[in-house]
This record gives sequence, structure tokens and C-alpha cells, in this order.
Amino acid sequence: MEFSQDDFDRLLMFEHTRKSAEATYAKDPLDADNLTKWGGALIELSQFQSVPDAKNMLTDAISKLEEALVINPAKADTLWYIGNANTSYAFLTPDLAEAKVYFDKASDYFQQAVDEEPSNDLYRKSLEVTAKSCTWRFISMESVNRLWVEGLLLLPMQRVPRRTRRVVI
Repeated sequence: MEFSQDDFDRLLMFEHTRKSAEATYAKDPLDADNLTKWGGALIELSQFQSVPDAKNMLTDAISKLEEALVINPAKADTLWYIGNANTSYAFLTPDLAEAKVYFDKASDYFQQAVDEEPSNDLYRKSLEVTAKSCTWRFISMESVNRLWVEGLLLLPMQRVPRRTRRVVI
């Protein structure tokens, strides 16, 4: 997997964030903001990993974020990050029944984030997109398989320069 300079810079930044959060956690394990930052960094870093490693990293992120919710159950950004991690995990899961479980979890967390901050457009949009992603995933698997065979499908783990990143449907 080749990285652009922007990707490499992002990788370094999120790795630094992860290490910093880990050090902060050693000093103050009850800092929900730090745990959220750590989980968010792990989600970002998962994009640079192989599928099995990405899944492990997303599982670690969810663990950190759930720990933050134990400390502050109404923390909307933490709820949103867990929704993000579950959505990412769902897209990396080839078994449709298992993927649906992760999409459903993501929707639940996005809904909780919207409930905490109803005026947050990002949270509302994430909820809408996850519902559509889940539907798209289950309705069009035959189309996806055809596109994959024809080499036309760009998967989430395939890196494309940020300005032109897209999923071909």
C-alpha cells in the first residue's frame, strides 16, 4: 500500500495522538476526553492497516470509547466515535449478518449522539448515512460482487488521494 505525503502526515499525527493519549491515560485513567481522543486516533489509524489489523484496532477503539462512556455516559462526541468505529467495522465484515449487527450498533450510537446534541448536523447526517449504507450493503451485494470482479469497485481500505477519494457504486 503506497501513501501520499498527506497520508503519511496523517499517519504520523494520529500515531502521535495515540501515544500521547496512552501516556495521559497512565497519569489519569478517568479522563473521558483523553479516552475519546485515543479512540478517535485508533479509528483513523485503522485506515492504514490490513483488514485483520484494522478490525483489531477498531475493537481497541471501541473499548477505549466505551470506557469513556462509563465515565461520562452523555458524551455526544464519544457516542459519535463509537458509531463511526462500528460503521467502519461493518464495512470490513464480509458476512452480511455480522455486518448488520455492526450497522445496527452504529445507528444506535449515532441516535444517542443526536439525542444528546439534536442541533449537531454531523451527528444527524451520520445517522442518515449509516441507515443508507446498511440498506445499500444488503440490497446491492450482487452488484458489488460484479463490480469487484470487473475491478471497478474501490473499497474503503484502498487509499485514494483525499481530494478524489470515492466509492464507486
